[in-house]
Amino acid sequence: MAKPVGNGSRSEEIDLEQLTGVGPRLAEKLQRLGISAISDLLFHLPIRYENHTRITPVSSIKPGQASLIEGVIVASDILQAGRRSLLCRVEDNTGMINLRFFHFNRAQSNSFCKGTRIRCYGEPRPGSSGLEMYHPQYQLQQGGKLPALDTSLTPVYSTTEGISQYRLRQLITQAFKLSAGRSLPELLPTGYLPEGSSLSLAQAIQFLHQPPAKTTSSEALSLLEQRRHPVQLRLAFEELVAHHLALLQLRRGIQIQRAPKMTATGKLTQPFCRNLAFKLTSAQKRVASEIAADLDSKNAMLRLVQGDVGSGKTAVAAMAAMQAAEAGFQTALMAPTELLAEQHFKSFQAWGEGIGIGVAYLTGKQKTTERRCQAKLISEGKVQIVIGTHALFQQQVVFKRLGLIIIDEQHRFGVHQRLALKLKGQSDQGVPHQLIMTATPIPRTLAMCAYADLDYSVIDELPPGRKPVKTLAVADHRRGQVIDRIREACGAGRQAYWVCTLIEESEALQCQAAETTASSLEQALPDLSIGLVHGRLKTAQKSQIMARFKAGEIDLLVATTVIEVGVDVPNANLMIIDNPERLGLAQLHQLRGRVGRSCAQSYCVLMYGTPLSVQARKRLLILRETNDGFKIAEEDMAIRGPGEVMGTRQTGIMTFKVADLLRDQFMLADVRRCAQQVLSLPFEQQRSLLDRWQGGNQIYSQV
Repeated sequence: MAKPVGNGSRSEEIDLEQLTGVGPRLAEKLQRLGISAISDLLFHLPIRYENHTRITPVSSIKPGQASLIEGVIVASDILQAGRRSLLCRVEDNTGMINLRFFHFNRAQSNSFCKGTRIRCYGEPRPGSSGLEMYHPQYQLQQGGKLPALDTSLTPVYSTTEGISQYRLRQLITQAFKLSAGRSLPELLPTGYLPEGSSLSLAQAIQFLHQPPAKTTSSEALSLLEQRRHPVQLRLAFEELVAHHLALLQLRRGIQIQRAPKMTATGKLTQPFCRNLAFKLTSAQKRVASEIAADLDSKNAMLRLVQGDVGSGKTAVAAMAAMQAAEAGFQTALMAPTELLAEQHFKSFQAWGEGIGIGVAYLTGKQKTTERRCQAKLISEGKVQIVIGTHALFQQQVVFKRLGLIIIDEQHRFGVHQRLALKLKGQSDQGVPHQLIMTATPIPRTLAMCAYADLDYSVIDELPPGRKPVKTLAVADHRRGQVIDRIREACGAGRQAYWVCTLIEESEALQCQAAETTASSLEQALPDLSIGLVHGRLKTAQKSQIMARFKAGEIDLLVATTVIEVGVDVPNANLMIIDNPERLGLAQLHQLRGRVGRSCAQSYCVLMYGTPLSVQARKRLLILRETNDGFKIAEEDMAIRGPGEVMGTRQTGIMTFKVADLLRDQFMLADVRRCAQQVLSLPFEQQRSLLDRWQGGNQIYSQV
């Protein structure tokens, strides 16, 4: 393989202030766009294009389709009726169109003289007097003629206040001239780029900033708009290689980190398994063995355990905690919500009774005295397992011998939070082992790219005897029939959930909606015991209600989406989700997973409001057709995109400039091979590739 040329180090970057017109104030504005060097300008790629290269006859323009027209001004008037506006009538030899401006000044209105030739670009819309363009871009003839037509498509960039499109285009043109390609050396080994990628990196970047009109047929323009042009795929490939390389470097760094060796003795794990009320599935045993082998190593474990709702991840995590306790180490289990943390605490506490395992519980809403008491037990090593929320990484929480960290629903935690917990366990024996769990299935394509730094286990088997939940979709005008269904189910000794959703983000409004629903259901079902759980209840209240529901004292639990994960009541076999169209596929699947936890047939009723949007109808149809969380995750990624599925707004990872995991998944096998090859190159060349695509956004690699 040929070695890449140059290194493209940011230390050799040309300063932005060498560009004409760039001083400290403009440089500060550019920083808001993530532009701090010449190469950042070059990689600030267009989000779309405008075609100013050909004139469209007025008779051929279509509503909603942006076009460039040229004609003569035949009339111009300021209209006072209704909203004040400037109306300019333009005619070519095929027809007539109006230009309308609501924001204008005297000089502008005076410039629209009858007989003046004008060229304008905009999106025609039906108006009161035929097709109109609102606030189009325009040029007026000067010296008797208009400028020559553009020879390339006009790029449109994401920008910020104080920087116009014209200014950005000027700066990028300057950057090309000043750098002369020096900021764009080739950094990948040859032979890996996607088929059709014949351009060099510098040529590809220049093409995307200024696509030549003669090489952009209607088909090529369509590919550019869809971000599927070979030039875009060439850049996407390099960006994905950089992302994968960062994860490989992280994995290599993790593998050389020392961690406490925890050899399984069976002293605690064997009685734990004997005392379980169920038998472990073969998938649980397989994943538990993989974790046990990791813990028995002096190298730090970083393993992701993925399993659909109800597959038994918690029991597998408990076995790992027992093995840590056998070796004399503590385990910290961090959950994203108090409700889930409390569920875990009760499970681990029940499992630990009789085999000498002490369990502590920490949340931010505990009273100070209770939290101090728990912290004292932890620091003195009197408990082996500590379960909690974000409170676990508070400064006053000190572990005696933290050897294993278990993070549940990891995508709900920010990078700094996970790092803070890891640092608490650093000692002369190394860093703690890390076990990451998620009940949100992640498409295999996404997992291979997003979690290349982790060992990866899947619990792909549900406990025997479980029946798939039957899912029905009914319109909300059949609410009375749904209430009859609840009366019937609870009359037969079963329990039910009624989940209230609300499109607003306000927690107060969500709770109010749940309270109103509970009140109306109490009137409709006076013979049933109805409980209410929402985010604004105090922890003790929530715990008391959930305990009563689990004990069978409450027939119907009305709740907000706080019950999305962690709630396990096998006797509940009916779930009503009110207005499911307001939630995403993954969240709906998680909610549905609260039923179907026994051998009895369970049902989920999606009671939707009408009319349904096309996307909402599609989501509900997918849920009716399958209970497979992985298939649902694939569909979810197709609908929402990889970033939303991974929760990247919190984690800060996978924010790509060009790449799209859904679109580009066909390249991932070659991406992985190329990244492995780059990993063997000198570190400076690896760093140059990461600097180019990730800049300072590599903090997550410390986790």
